[in-house]
Amino acid sequence: MNYPSAVILLVAAMLGGTASAGTPLAYPETRKVDQRDNYHGTPVADPYRWLEDDVRESQDVAAWVAAQNKVTFAFLERIPERERIRKRLATLWDFEKFSSPFKEGGRYYYYHNSGLQNQYVLCTMNSLDAEPQVLIDPNTWSKDGTVALDGTSFSDDGKYVAYGIQDGGSDWRTWRVMEIETGRVLDEELKWLKFSGTTWTKDGKGFFYSRYDAPAEGGEFQNLNLNQKVYYHRLGTSQADDVLVYRRPDNPDWGFDAEVTEDGRYLVITIWKGTDDKFRIVYRDLAEPYGMPVDLIETFDNEYTLVGNDGPVFFFKTDLSAPKRRLIAIDTRAPQREHWRELVPQSDDVLTSASFVGNLFIVQYLKDARSQVKLFSPGGQLVGEIELPGIGTASGFGGKRTDTETFYSFSSFAVPPSIYRYDLIARKNTLIRRSQVDFDPDEYATEQVFYESKDGTRVPMFITHKKGVARNGDNPTLLYGYGGFNIPMTPQFSISRLAWMELGGAYAQACLRGGGEYGEAWHEAGTRLNKQNVFDDFIAAAEWLIDQRYTRREKLAILGGSNGGLLVGASMTQRPDQFAACLPAVGVMDMLRFHKFTAGRFWVDDYGSADDPEEFKALYAYSPYHNIKDGVAYPATLVTTADTDDRVVPGHSFKFAARLQAAQSGEAPLLVRIETRAGHGSGKPTAMAIEEIADQWAFLVKVLEIPLNGTPGADSR
Repeated sequence: MNYPSAVILLVAAMLGGTASAGTPLAYPETRKVDQRDNYHGTPVADPYRWLEDDVRESQDVAAWVAAQNKVTFAFLERIPERERIRKRLATLWDFEKFSSPFKEGGRYYYYHNSGLQNQYVLCTMNSLDAEPQVLIDPNTWSKDGTVALDGTSFSDDGKYVAYGIQDGGSDWRTWRVMEIETGRVLDEELKWLKFSGTTWTKDGKGFFYSRYDAPAEGGEFQNLNLNQKVYYHRLGTSQADDVLVYRRPDNPDWGFDAEVTEDGRYLVITIWKGTDDKFRIVYRDLAEPYGMPVDLIETFDNEYTLVGNDGPVFFFKTDLSAPKRRLIAIDTRAPQREHWRELVPQSDDVLTSASFVGNLFIVQYLKDARSQVKLFSPGGQLVGEIELPGIGTASGFGGKRTDTETFYSFSSFAVPPSIYRYDLIARKNTLIRRSQVDFDPDEYATEQVFYESKDGTRVPMFITHKKGVARNGDNPTLLYGYGGFNIPMTPQFSISRLAWMELGGAYAQACLRGGGEYGEAWHEAGTRLNKQNVFDDFIAAAEWLIDQRYTRREKLAILGGSNGGLLVGASMTQRPDQFAACLPAVGVMDMLRFHKFTAGRFWVDDYGSADDPEEFKALYAYSPYHNIKDGVAYPATLVTTADTDDRVVPGHSFKFAARLQAAQSGEAPLLVRIETRAGHGSGKPTAMAIEEIADQWAFLVKVLEIPLNGTPGADSR
């Protein structure tokens, strides 16, 4: 490709791939533009605005990406330990993986990966002890493994499965339909689905789904997503003939999640407009051919997540008058609030999810970020608890009201996933499968600690490492956080973290405000005008780890992705003296313009908007891109993003990296690694994930000066 002269490519010889004393890296020269915006009377410069352009459409941006990758990979390729780390990661990753089984139409299904397959395979079997058969293998869809299976929906009679296809990591999905018995894929192809599944009618003749209008050519990965609509698709017809079921042109920013109740009687449409769990509810009686949608919940004041129904009585998980959530029943024949019934009251622990299986409510709680699971009768009486095998995270517990069993997975930092069957009649756990990973979990220790943030708030943190690690301040330590969107950080198994600990590192996971560990009050304490609390919590976690002599500044690295990438970006620009290395991944770095691209407008719930004068002040005060200062010695940084990320568009990372490189006064490397044919993370093939993690860990080994000789697990066995 011939690149225009507007971008000057200056890729220097690397002197062994690192910056020697007094010889900083030579980065590609990034041109600046005279772009200034006025925010409520405050002029704000944006000299790298041109890097927001789509890399597929702009030759200038494509040239910049190629030049940056050339510098980055030249640096990484000269790290001697990189290949050893990659091989060890591949060895650790190469174990059989299973999802929890689920039952549809008389068959069992589960997702399976033999070890290093790029994508999980959907398997089916007639009974739990029968030989499984492959139903859908997305590994056959592309040579590079970048086309993934994402989402399935089964007709009630078990004849058909609708399934979503994700290409190159994009949030867009294409849906197809397969006849399960024969494996025949039907002709229909549904396009422009995003943030939507499919839900079948009881007769199995078709399904409901939500989609956007086809975007303008060239705008698929940049343009705002507006005017989602609910459609009904009948098998054997073209998408062009699908019936429009529900839309709100008066509110183009609303989104719709359609769900047919288990009895097939009602279509329940959950209406959302952002990332907050605050929903309106509309339902339609499908037994009435000319029935109109009925408004059940008419404001966005609270969460109402459908759990199930008993005829016209709907069960919801809600935070109405319960910031840690409860279960309620609403009878659609008497929908006024004074008739609502409380089934499971709020408790001291956070209710995170609930399902209605075997005529019981299976309710999951978080107790200091650890899973607990309790059983309640349809009337709300506590009838038991599912005993979990330790401190960790449980997930699953799906099924239907008529089922007598449910399945779940359990894992922790040093406990690989184990799959259990729970008999709802005998109230008995049975271990079905346990992952066999090439390590000894008894060699690792996990503890939960609590530390004080800047304002005195008590914050929990998990720390895990190999047993016998001395508290001498000399341990390379990786601190991870997220702190947003009501998402809790819980102890879960991860090959990448295990590989890090095998390198001799400690891993710390802070449960910051903004997350979902302690309910809505905890979440709101880290949002909008309170967002600085999240960064204070994270910086305080780093200070605590140093004070308690787990590590020291020269051995401390931080990692976060997406909203966690923002966390890393804000923390390193506020306290560049606190960290030795930073790994911001697919981060939101320009807090003044995030809401102008793709799904960014949804995040206003958590972040606020620069369109508001007060929120602009708060955003501008911590926006990572805008708070980089010339002449500061920033810590070693490896920014990671991908060209097909249409969730957090890569321009965030491009602008942040360019500004960092221009401002750096120190000698620490400031690099950006840009993946191709990848997105925000979902659907990333195994081979690509291993390469990226190997590069991140090799970068840390280099800049934290971690010796690998004699380190258990560091060889390529």
